[in-house]
Amino acid sequence: MPETLIAATGIEVVYRARRRSQGSTGEHKVLHGIDINVDRHETVGIVGESGSGKSTLGRALLRLTEVTKGSIAFDGTDITHLPERQIRPMRRRMQMIFQDPMSSLNPRRSIRRILTEPLLFHRVTANSADAERRVRKFFDRVGLPLSCLDRSPHELSGGQRQRVGIARAALLEPDFVLADEIVSGLDVSTQAQTLNLLKALTREMGLAMAFISHDLSVIRSVCDRVYVMRHGLIVEHGRCDDIFANPREPYTKLLIDAIPLPRIDPGWLDRGRAEQISEAALAN
Repeated sequence: MPETLIAATGIEVVYRARRRSQGSTGEHKVLHGIDINVDRHETVGIVGESGSGKSTLGRALLRLTEVTKGSIAFDGTDITHLPERQIRPMRRRMQMIFQDPMSSLNPRRSIRRILTEPLLFHRVTANSADAERRVRKFFDRVGLPLSCLDRSPHELSGGQRQRVGIARAALLEPDFVLADEIVSGLDVSTQAQTLNLLKALTREMGLAMAFISHDLSVIRSVCDRVYVMRHGLIVEHGRCDDIFANPREPYTKLLIDAIPLPRIDPGWLDRGRAEQISEAALAN
């Protein structure tokens, strides 16, 4: 029987903006009563066009965006309005991989500092030497050469920066990871390598993950279930195989029809894995 890790019920998010000319406050409701759950060891897709509210939903699940209405439970604890001092110890268990790793990695720090400091802050390791050993071991797992440790983010490729982002999240051994459009800016080969890495890590570490994307072909590659969003609402959800085989909503059918290749290439991720191995061999 699946065990629910995250359960959100009736989630609403309203953004308020002050109109300077009128001296009044305008409201824009982004989420309209969303119900969503993520089980342990499960990868759930959240898909929709730009402006559908999927990124806002993801940030709300992590309490990075405050909800106006509804409730969010993480591992049985209601975190909806939990004070920051109480939710801070739980942050290690809820990690995020950002769409643009360049903007989420401190440009003034080396990759070594970016990865070791969270381990020390959250007391995952006892000292700097332990953190260094942990990072070096994990670098091989994500297919990065150790020479990257002394580089700055701008000295890495987009694919390498995204692997650093994945490593930063996974090194803390979280229970849940939110991945927000993390392959949208990568070429097809690097996308395949990144998705393969995520699939392997979620399997090996027993992670639960919510994967946000506008691309259903990516969702189909990595997710067990999918929620389809439009205008701040869930219009359809279910197991990926069922949704692709028999979409009920016209909007879901439009998203499926927009996939460049109606049938997924079964060798796509395997070729990406082979190229990643070749790159790692050349780098070493």
